[in-house]
Amino acid sequence: MYALFDDAGKFHAGRVMSEADSSIQVELDSGKRVKVKSANVLLRFEKPQPAELLAAAQARAAEIDLDLAWEFAPEGEFGFVEFAREYFDAKAGPELQAAALLRLFEAPHYFRRAGKGLFKKAPEEIVKAALLAIERKKQQAEQIEAWAGELVAGQCPAPVREQLYKILFKPDKNAPEYKAVVEAAKRSQRAPLDLLKSAGAIASAYQFHWQRFLFEQFPKGYGFPPLDAPAVRDELPRADVAAFSIDDSQTTEIDDALSVRGLGSGTVMLGIHIAAPGLAITPDSALDKVARERLSTVYMPGYKITMLPDAVVQAYTLIEGRDCPAVSLYVTIDEATLAVQSSETKLERVPIAANLRHDQLDDRITEDTLLGKAPADYPFAAELAFFFRLAQSLKAAREVVRGKPENFNRPDYNYRLEGNVGEPEGSETVRITERRRGAPLDLIVSEAMILANSRWGGWLAELGVPGIYRSQASLAPGVKVRMGVKPAPHAGMGVAQYTWATSPLRRYVDLANQWQIIACARHGRTAALAAPFKPKDAMLFSIISGFDTAYSAYNGFQSAIERYWALRFVEQQGLTELDAAVMKDGLVRCDHLPLVFRALGTESLPRGTHVRVRVTGIDLLTLDLHASLAARLDDQVADEAAAEDEAEAEEAPAGTLTLAIDLADDAGEAEAAPAPPPAA
Repeated sequence: MYALFDDAGKFHAGRVMSEADSSIQVELDSGKRVKVKSANVLLRFEKPQPAELLAAAQARAAEIDLDLAWEFAPEGEFGFVEFAREYFDAKAGPELQAAALLRLFEAPHYFRRAGKGLFKKAPEEIVKAALLAIERKKQQAEQIEAWAGELVAGQCPAPVREQLYKILFKPDKNAPEYKAVVEAAKRSQRAPLDLLKSAGAIASAYQFHWQRFLFEQFPKGYGFPPLDAPAVRDELPRADVAAFSIDDSQTTEIDDALSVRGLGSGTVMLGIHIAAPGLAITPDSALDKVARERLSTVYMPGYKITMLPDAVVQAYTLIEGRDCPAVSLYVTIDEATLAVQSSETKLERVPIAANLRHDQLDDRITEDTLLGKAPADYPFAAELAFFFRLAQSLKAAREVVRGKPENFNRPDYNYRLEGNVGEPEGSETVRITERRRGAPLDLIVSEAMILANSRWGGWLAELGVPGIYRSQASLAPGVKVRMGVKPAPHAGMGVAQYTWATSPLRRYVDLANQWQIIACARHGRTAALAAPFKPKDAMLFSIISGFDTAYSAYNGFQSAIERYWALRFVEQQGLTELDAAVMKDGLVRCDHLPLVFRALGTESLPRGTHVRVRVTGIDLLTLDLHASLAARLDDQVADEAAAEDEAEAEEAPAGTLTLAIDLADDAGEAEAAPAPPPAA
């Protein structure tokens, strides 16, 4: 005696060895014996052999016309044996009965399962819908096959090209375009990125990085709706100062300016003037919603995406020759000791006498000229000299709190794209120049802004007005800067509290804090009642969360696209060898370019070893520079710089261009293409 039984939706047949009240023991053709519940036994037969029965049943099942079977099946529940006798023959034997079972079981769109061996035909509308879906699936499979064939042959179908960034980074894994890329990658045994590049889907490495960023961060485009800059309605007094700003020549969002009064009197009034869009733009206005959506200006060599429309920026920027609305912090300084005596905040119109550009003045405004050791032939010489003395004093005081000095061991880099107008194409000639970090003009501006942000943060806390703060618990490795709504020490800055409030034209956090500061300036001790954001306001937490995410993405893109241009510089200059300092685990830092990369042969060299490496390849798509050790130069970088590199190497992730394409049979393993560690 043999039995056909159901095992979790799979059908097996074997010899019955023994039988109990509720189960039987069956020996399969493999020799394995299994215990089967009697309820799962669907058919008992004497012949043929189990394997022969299943083979014959599968062959005869294919002959059953499902449309005809559905047409003549009973309306109520029926068994497969009954069906076989109706469809085939009244004397249908085990083979035909098993064939009926298999065919009914594999066609749930025609026949619903009503129990073990029992079925009921589906309603006509369900059958039609199912057949339509099956036909669509068939057509989709044919389309996937055709597209995959084109990709393997080196041609990119238009639908795949149009969905490129979605396929790679935010795919719908049921979409035919995605499935075609996966199928083609498997068939050609090539990485998806390499496959798509060879098929012409990625014509430009620069456009790949740029369009990917826009796809992820600005899917609707980065243009602005028609918006006018509202006028400042306050009757603001005109400040009795001649203020000047210090920025790069390409800067249009001039947020801050400085002024000095009382030089030579023993008591100096230092003015830190911040552009005041917060006096005109109100929370929840159309402009606020635009700024809140973007949260920050995006910077890159040769271009930027501003947080606010250019016309709005120009209405509030601190441009020379104009009286500009500003939030001013006046700090009273003892001229001899440079001690801070008091501070006061005013809302006013500030005359901007000049916009100084540090890229035009760095060679003239030096430490020697500021300290009187060399002639000072530039505007605001006396004011800048006082600011420099004060900046040095403020920095030294912060370093006492920090517990160690701030070191500027590596330069900053300026990028210039020759002939660039509007969006770069990626083929422009790039010029990269070094600029010493901590240059006198940089020090003046940075210390003034730290002073303002720290003072305003303390003032908000004193008046009980919430703000957005940046804090760092300690300088220990791994302790990161965090944003919150309560004042807390910032160990990295060496200050008791620190806000961002000095760049309201290009950072939304600064604009939000400016509204709070304006409320303090207008209402004093009752400011907490009038400020736009109240204590424990959920909107502040929402701003922090959104800003952290956006700012991280924007900075990541800026680092990546700057690395692109650094690699293009190496290509354009025909550089075959680079001098570098060893960091850790084969990482090296280029001496005169903003590049960190792996160099084969340097893994065992001590940290700080100076080497010359040979460039063996550049991949602008993965932003990878391949190099190997050419020579050891036998000198080492400064201990401080090496220590800084060590800390950075500890914190830097390996760096991968992660694609959301899964080539594995089991979902969940995204493919990653190699990419370099982040650029300096």
